[in-house]
Amino acid sequence: MKKEGLIKNYGVSVEKVEEGIKALDYNISSVEIIYNMFRLRPADNFFKMAKEHDVGTIVRVPLASGLLTGKYTLETKFGKNDHRTTNRNGEEFDAGETFSGVDYATGVKAAQELDKKLGAGNKLAPMALRYILMNNGVSTVIPGASKPEQIERNVTAAELPPFTHEQMGIVRDIYDKYIKNPVQYKW
Repeated sequence: MKKEGLIKNYGVSVEKVEEGIKALDYNISSVEIIYNMFRLRPADNFFKMAKEHDVGTIVRVPLASGLLTGKYTLETKFGKNDHRTTNRNGEEFDAGETFSGVDYATGVKAAQELDKKLGAGNKLAPMALRYILMNNGVSTVIPGASKPEQIERNVTAAELPPFTHEQMGIVRDIYDKYIKNPVQYKW
């Protein structure tokens, strides 16, 4: 990628935080990055650096391929051609995208604990989106939806109250307990 060949409105999608940080050195206007309750690393430095470079951050995979909806169990089966069945180890595209790189069983346990400790009930998905919106380094989120009710559910995230300090701590504690060691430095 040559610096002089880029224009201001150029955007990039990155898989790793290091790639995103390097992209900031080029004259880009936005970066797509995976960030959610199971992928907290971008909050450590990346968002601050993006703001300093006046680069917008587009968050994708905010619900960790559905794990952060709270509706999946260890018994959940996905369709034969669903990437949640066929890409768990990166067979089709980046292994870190499906379930945000988290082992499915670990992700289910972590999501269940988040649901319980946050008192989310049937609102874990909007709470997960609200969590992302708490970071002022996030410009926009691409939550995705395949049904009208999912769109309606996603919109309610903006109406939820901000997370309390205690709730932010719950997310960090569960991340540290289940997610950090297996995935923190892979992406």
